[in-house]
Amino acid sequence: MITYIILAVTVAVSIACFNNYSLFNKLSYSPYRMTHSGEWYRIVTHGFVHADWTHLIVNMFTFLSFGVYVENWFTGLGFSGASFLLLYFGGMIAASIYDLWKYRNNVYYTSIGASGAVSAILFTAIFLNPWDKIYFFAIVPIPGIVFGFVYLFYCQYMAKRGGDNINHNAHFYGAVFGLVFPILLEPRLFNMFVQQLLHR
Repeated sequence: MITYIILAVTVAVSIACFNNYSLFNKLSYSPYRMTHSGEWYRIVTHGFVHADWTHLIVNMFTFLSFGVYVENWFTGLGFSGASFLLLYFGGMIAASIYDLWKYRNNVYYTSIGASGAVSAILFTAIFLNPWDKIYFFAIVPIPGIVFGFVYLFYCQYMAKRGGDNINHNAHFYGAVFGLVFPILLEPRLFNMFVQQLLHR
């Protein structure tokens, strides 16, 4: 499955970067280097790099939990594997565009991690089954659609508050992409989403 391939590559690259600052620096997201030196590959490579084991495990656990689910849904709907790749990497890119504009002249700004792409996967899962339970902190069951609204509000609040070294904007825009992407693939899925919301 594509989910397992992405996970394996991400883990391998992240571990390689833990003890190799030169590689870490070369792959990380740097709007300044992208716009001033043409290093556009960073808009994807940063998603394979993580700050530490906790960052890596949280992202990959979430990705595994929902990636297989979404991939199986896509297969059942007749979508190709390329559609899943477009969702993942499209989410990664969509999550990065705001920072590309905002920090394009900031030589010191960098960002890493697959959070934007993982948020896209998570919110596509919510779109496909909005009342399915998501376990908050792996303990408290919350309907996906409720979790989604709280998550988006929290991301916006924390993005404005700042000060915690977490790229909440990436989480937010990745999540929005994940909600919109299935409709772009098949507009009729929007009707399915509405019907599921109304007939809990």
